[in-house]
Amino acid sequence: MSWAGFDPFYGTSLAENLDKKLLVILRDGRKLIGILRSFDQFANVVIEDAVERIIVGEQFCDVSLGLYIIRGENVVLIGELDPAREELPSHMQRVSYKMIEEARKAEREATELKGSMRKRMEFLDLE
Repeated sequence: MSWAGFDPFYGTSLAENLDKKLLVILRDGRKLIGILRSFDQFANVVIEDAVERIIVGEQFCDVSLGLYIIRGENVVLIGELDPAREELPSHMQRVSYKMIEEARKAEREATELKGSMRKRMEFLDLE
């Protein structure tokens, strides 16, 4: 196998993604979608026309953020979105911000209830 013409850093630079629509997943779990306008060596990025996509179950809402600067230490993943494909499966339903917040609250409460029930049942030692 010849290594002639092989670039060991292929795909490691964000430069090839400038002016393209990207998905950025942050350390706190938020998902941002927007057009990459700038970046630096610390993976600080500037996203134009940014939206935060909130997904709960089969519902989603896009919250407009505008021009958004993201500190590199908060970035978990950056990936290019394929403009030829739909961003979400067809079964996903777009809802209002108010409805998604209600769904998010209900999901959070269900998770807390599940955790508290698990703690109450630990004495059974079902393993």
